[in-house]
Amino acid sequence: MDIFSLFTLLGGLAFFLYGMNVMGVGLDKVAGGRLERLLEKLTSSPIKSVALGTFVTAIIQSSSATTVMVVGFVNSGIMNLRQAIGVIMGANLGTTATAWILSLAGLQGDSFFVKLLKPSSFAPILAIIGIFLIMVAKKEKKKDVGSIMIGFALLMFGMDVMSGAVKPLADVPEFKNILTMFSNPILGVLTGAIFTAVIQSSSASVGILQALSMTGGITFGSAIPIIMGQNIGTCITAILSSIGAKKNAKRAALVHLYFNLIGTIIFLIVFYSIQYTIGFSFINNSVDAMSIAIVHTTFNLLTTAILLPFARGLEKLACMTLKDDKDTTNTEDTINGLDERFLASPGYAVDQCSEVTKQMAELAKDTILSSIHLLTKYDDKISASIMDNENRVDKYEDVLGTYLVKLSSKELSLSNSNSVSMFLHSIGDLERISDHAVNILDLAKEINQKSINFSKDAQDGLNVMTNAVIDILNMTIKAFVTDDLELAKQIEPLEEVIDLLRKELKDRHIRRLQKGQCTTELGFVYTDILTNFERVSDHCSNIAVSMLQLNENSFDTHEYLHDVKFKGERYFTEQFEANKKIYALPEVNE
Repeated sequence: MDIFSLFTLLGGLAFFLYGMNVMGVGLDKVAGGRLERLLEKLTSSPIKSVALGTFVTAIIQSSSATTVMVVGFVNSGIMNLRQAIGVIMGANLGTTATAWILSLAGLQGDSFFVKLLKPSSFAPILAIIGIFLIMVAKKEKKKDVGSIMIGFALLMFGMDVMSGAVKPLADVPEFKNILTMFSNPILGVLTGAIFTAVIQSSSASVGILQALSMTGGITFGSAIPIIMGQNIGTCITAILSSIGAKKNAKRAALVHLYFNLIGTIIFLIVFYSIQYTIGFSFINNSVDAMSIAIVHTTFNLLTTAILLPFARGLEKLACMTLKDDKDTTNTEDTINGLDERFLASPGYAVDQCSEVTKQMAELAKDTILSSIHLLTKYDDKISASIMDNENRVDKYEDVLGTYLVKLSSKELSLSNSNSVSMFLHSIGDLERISDHAVNILDLAKEINQKSINFSKDAQDGLNVMTNAVIDILNMTIKAFVTDDLELAKQIEPLEEVIDLLRKELKDRHIRRLQKGQCTTELGFVYTDILTNFERVSDHCSNIAVSMLQLNENSFDTHEYLHDVKFKGERYFTEQFEANKKIYALPEVNE
């Protein structure tokens, strides 16, 4: 094997790993976070947890991705440690699917059916279909399916290139001597663990072993310890992801490690005890890709069957390793439900951002409504809670804003990318709404301390505008939380009416000042209330417009508002006129 064969081998490995990555990204876009939500919600029993872990990992072709996601779930409090154990076991089972797919490369036969099953036959067809979908399809989902096909074709092409590159090694004595060393169980396990830890993918590691098996120089005695080690090496990804996490998240990563370590020890003890007493006739036989898939699956099935009844024991072992003493980890992520590990699955991360932004919206609404209530009946306890809530809303904006910026740099589908943009637009408006709540609180304090009383005409007008602002707040947050676009369309017509109310009430106030029916000091408080109310309605309009523009894949707010107001849109006009009647100001005697 010369230097060029080595380049070919490394090139094949590059195609293999890149194909896995392209396929994984495409699968994540198509799934759109649904698989992760499935894991989050349907883990009520150990059997169900194992089944879900197996299914999700088989789909996304990465046990590392599944276990990292589980660490994130546990760190955020979405999933408890006991639920996580079953999913982790299932992830080990699910990752065997890749080995079975790759084993198709070793099929032998001249029949049409066998030839069709060989990757060298169907991979080019998938590549042709995939590139056609990417170049021609208009719908993003079809393009993502095309990416999955291209990724799979690249993976199989890389496997084929690696297999071709290593075939000359079959005639190299030194290579056979190196492989003989791996028949030592300890050395084989260490080799498999280290190599898999370096590339951080047991699927890729098993695939490379299957490619090397094409030389005919790898025996069962050499392959079995390596496969055991590969299962241990894949734990490094979850362990690295748990750095800086809470103790339960670190325990989830430890459970993954203990599960594979204990399984490997049990399997090796039993296997080699039988080997040294009775003996296996196949131990020195050459292993092929199919045999590697069988060994890989058998090991994971037996390990799961043996250790699943002792899931609580694994939990206790992890808790004994990391005891509950002084957990100084910041709990902010738990409160907000966001975790850096979710960024590895952008579709699910977008869903989490949606839920947290909705929490922020409800909190901002409660804060502003409480402050409006204080204008008529001041209460120190409510005042203190408003300040606490406003600080929490500020934290929401800071954490969400930082998280969304990181998320926007990931490979997102068009709909998810638009959602991220909409959330970034909305959190600023929600934070400003809570700022106006503090402004109104200050005005309520002044009214209470100075015993300010507005005239009947002023109070009657303010009551009408208060009702309109409360209604637009409730409508906006309801539309945002429920994603109700029809309700969102009703926001802008009402916002226009609130603008007119502010203008008319301010004009009436000036007339009262001119007649000496109102003081300047009282007038400042009154106009400040009107200004804050009008600006709250502006922010409600911004949120609603962002929702509607998201539906149209556009964020040109000014163009949208110009079109609905000045191009005679019938729905806007009808709603505007209806709101003018609902929120009509009482007549005044001037």
